[in-house]
Amino acid sequence: MTPLYEGKAKRLFTTDHPDELLMEFKDSATAFNGAKKAEFENKGRFNKALTVLIYRALEARGVPTHFVRDAGDIAIIVKKVSIIPIELVVRNVVAGSLAKRLGRPEGGKLRQPLVELYFKDDALGDPMINDEHVRELGLASPEELGRLKQFGLRVNDLLGDLFAGAGLTLVDFKLEFGRLATDPSTVVLADEISPDTCRLWDAQTGEKMDKDRFRRDLGGVMESYAEVLRRLEKELAPKS
Repeated sequence: MTPLYEGKAKRLFTTDHPDELLMEFKDSATAFNGAKKAEFENKGRFNKALTVLIYRALEARGVPTHFVRDAGDIAIIVKKVSIIPIELVVRNVVAGSLAKRLGRPEGGKLRQPLVELYFKDDALGDPMINDEHVRELGLASPEELGRLKQFGLRVNDLLGDLFAGAGLTLVDFKLEFGRLATDPSTVVLADEISPDTCRLWDAQTGEKMDKDRFRRDLGGVMESYAEVLRRLEKELAPKS
């Protein structure tokens, strides 16, 4: 394997297959565009296990992803894609930056899911953009952008039900997408889905079970990730 790319939370390596990569999950945690950093033992293992569970569940429900197969404790094999530089955020509950922008307290349920777009550019701080910005920057065609939004809402429905069954509220989450190297007209989910990319609250107590525990110095970061994994494994286990 040859190192290809290293980001804040993952590394990519080439493989013997020209259209597949190995994606390795790191124990690093970052927040506020990299201004806050830390290392957590087992973080990579938990996020990899959760991503595998979630991608398998989505694939089984007709949502295409870049996932190919498991590759050990902290790695998976993924299809080679060209990442579309748009982060799509779907929000169900007022929290985080939305609470600050709207001047509303956290915890209020939105009337319907809210879809937001962000330009994936670390140097610019991943600014929020709209459809016209996407067009002007040439990030995606109107048809592609429409598909991304449909993907986001479909994933929101599926994950909302999945996490609800595990006693968790899906507050909001971020998705990334890529065009397949073998067929650039085909767009699939890429990157990861984990407590790093989702806000998850305990449905009964409202306790935060995601990266906000790191952002806000609440402690118990890995304990929460482990609990999310335990609940999801139980929810997805074959019913006897």
